[in-house]
Amino acid sequence: MAGMDDRENAMESKYAYGEGLDFKVEARGCKLFGLKIAEKIGLDGEEALSYALSVVSANLEEPGFDDVFRKVKPDLEQKNIVISDHVLDVMIAECLVEARKQLTQD
Repeated sequence: MAGMDDRENAMESKYAYGEGLDFKVEARGCKLFGLKIAEKIGLDGEEALSYALSVVSANLEEPGFDDVFRKVKPDLEQKNIVISDHVLDVMIAECLVEARKQLTQD
């Protein structure tokens, strides 16, 4: 029975690791996305980092990225920058790929 317990514990650990990694990837991806949007709206340095962190916080409101898009769209519109929903989807997907690469590169 000890073998089954060990296997169960290993599976639980693997699952927890995967969930933790997914959370980190999503957070880092949103930060990268926020930095890209910050650049587009003319922010740099500490302002850009602060903006990117606000995008990460916005992502905690609900599952998916609609909350992130609701955060950045008014900021883009205020600067008269038009980016389609499709392009925003592609941008965030690219940021998530980059985030996963950064976090798993060891």
